[in-house]
Amino acid sequence: MPATARTYWLTTPCRIRRHDNSLRIERDGHDHTYIPITDVRDIIAAAEVDLNTSIISLLNKHRINIHFLSYYGDYAGSLLPADTATSSHTVLGQTRLATDHDASLRIAASIIDAAAFNIRWTIDRRLLHEPYQTLKTKLKTATSREQLMAAEGNFRRSAWETLDTKLPDWLQLAGRHRRPPANAGNAIISYANGLIYARVLTALRLTPLHTGVAFLHSTLERHRHSLALDLAELFKPLFAERILLRLAGRNQLKPHHFDTNTEHAMLSDAGRKLVITTIRDDLATTVKHRELGRNVTYDELIYLDALALTRHCLEDQPYKPFRVWW
Repeated sequence: MPATARTYWLTTPCRIRRHDNSLRIERDGHDHTYIPITDVRDIIAAAEVDLNTSIISLLNKHRINIHFLSYYGDYAGSLLPADTATSSHTVLGQTRLATDHDASLRIAASIIDAAAFNIRWTIDRRLLHEPYQTLKTKLKTATSREQLMAAEGNFRRSAWETLDTKLPDWLQLAGRHRRPPANAGNAIISYANGLIYARVLTALRLTPLHTGVAFLHSTLERHRHSLALDLAELFKPLFAERILLRLAGRNQLKPHHFDTNTEHAMLSDAGRKLVITTIRDDLATTVKHRELGRNVTYDELIYLDALALTRHCLEDQPYKPFRVWW
């Protein structure tokens, strides 16, 4: 994939058709948009998209993923090309670790620890210090995946309660509610999480790892790429809770960004565009990498973490899940 290739975000209903070696985006009432296929890394469809076999063939030929979000912003599925990057040697090493109880538990615990560290950095280091220390203690004594996830759940409840203290009443989570979200704050979190899951899946598809073999989430889950769920835990705080806090703090979120009723809430078209634009810009933000000695984008950090896990599976190099250092 060319280095210049990028993600395209579709926020309004459209049709995608083939025009020679380009994509033709057709929207009612608008001129067609033409995108060279070599300019596309992947596509995230946040609205209804109409495809035909010709365009699917072109996307498959150039190994371009297209990810779909549901009406409520949850990840709905992906159209993925043939998996040519997966290596049997890597998958054997990955499976060996995943089926080794102690090794798998260590990786799962390290992911939970790093994700909690990132949540604490995002929300409030001081107020979440004690819950984080409690989590670290429980991770050291956990003997099963269920115990790990129970400890993680306790920490996250503390984090969400702390998050609510920093939000206006109408954006408070009042607990985490999914599918569908119960209120405006949950709608933001769910939508951002779906977008990041899609970005992680794209990054993993560029490595020889198998997306169905995981360490924290169940590998038996047939309708999800479990390894993408694992790694998404590390990055969701940077784009979900952090963006909610930032948009609320800048007073950028307004009631017209949401469609609500008495049972659930969802982002309006304006709200989806606001969140997508914010996440897209954040993914392009750069930070000086401590080991590489060069600037990398947040988007590249996701890929680098997937590569680190690949090296652990192949070469047994220690895997240190991503932690915010700046």
